[in-house]
Amino acid sequence: MAAAFSSYPKRLREKLLVLRRLILDTAKRTAGVGELEETLKWGQVSYLTSESKSGSTIRIDQVKAEPDRYAIYFHCQTNLVDTFRELYPELTYVGNRCILLDAADELPKDELRHCVGLALTYHLNRRKTTSRSSR
Repeated sequence: MAAAFSSYPKRLREKLLVLRRLILDTAKRTAGVGELEETLKWGQVSYLTSESKSGSTIRIDQVKAEPDRYAIYFHCQTNLVDTFRELYPELTYVGNRCILLDAADELPKDELRHCVGLALTYHLNRRKTTSRSSR
């Protein structure tokens, strides 16, 4: 992972490392998530709940077309980004794929912790909903 992070410009690398720490800390503090697997998927730093299977993959990366922007990506076939949009309309989104962030701005940590927690427990929450509706 060190090589992946070192490939980013310094300003973005620092922001992405803060985002990485936020994701890892959120996973540790969220019941049912367990250890995260940190890997590269599609050339992007990715976080998977391989151990618990509790959540949906989260990816982080620089936005290639906009050098001062970076994003936290979520699986586009989930309702995660729609949920985030309802909870935090002040954040910037791209379709149903990501939360867009600007290197010049302060990271919205509280909002992102909540969004990351929802993504890391996506399958747990779906299982609970499914078992309730099947009663």
